[in-house]
Amino acid sequence: MMHEQRMRAELEIWRYKMQKRPSITDRLSKAVQGRINRIIPDKVHSAVTATIKQMVRGVLYGSQYTVPKKPEFASLFDLEEAVLRRIDFYRKTAAAEGGITGAGGILLGLADFPILLGMKLKLLFDIATYYGFDVKDYKERIYILHIFQLAFSSQQHRRKVFEQIDGWEEKSKLLPDDIHAFDWQSFQIEYRDHIDLAKIGQLLPIVGAAVGLVVNYRLVTRLGDTAMNAYRMRILD
Repeated sequence: MMHEQRMRAELEIWRYKMQKRPSITDRLSKAVQGRINRIIPDKVHSAVTATIKQMVRGVLYGSQYTVPKKPEFASLFDLEEAVLRRIDFYRKTAAAEGGITGAGGILLGLADFPILLGMKLKLLFDIATYYGFDVKDYKERIYILHIFQLAFSSQQHRRKVFEQIDGWEEKSKLLPDDIHAFDWQSFQIEYRDHIDLAKIGQLLPIVGAAVGLVVNYRLVTRLGDTAMNAYRMRILD
């Protein structure tokens, strides 16, 4: 009971963060992202965009991500302890991988994008399964993509996405049967803009390894926290 109370308290704080209006810092950050996008080489943009496009398609069709067998947990506390261990495993793996690719400069830095995306999505599939949701259902995979957007979007876009998942059980019934109706273009633009700003330092010589290690660790930590609260919202409401 005490753990459930803590879950509800953390969930309310998270709900507030997802729905708050963009701050001056958020707006300045968006402007900085725009400037960075104009100076980043086109080949970097093309590589990231192509990777995200393929990733979204892979998630929607569900053909390339395996999931663990749903574990049985004695309590919500045990469930979330298992989820936290899973997050810790992925963020340490992502940090090590980011350090290695960051040390290799721009070519290996570019290689990090699809690797990290794969890790993040595998983590989300695992977390969804732990919380008891069937990711073989394409509507659950849409929910996973919404979680991804919540973690890696501007605050303005994050508010829109939160509105789409709040009350998901009812809203998911209105989803079209055609998975091609998903707006993957807005998704990839928001993610690309965010990730360019967060990881551009990884492409730089000398400092790339340190930047890759720290940034990957933080990005996976943020994704894990977002996913936990997104699923708490469904099992507690």
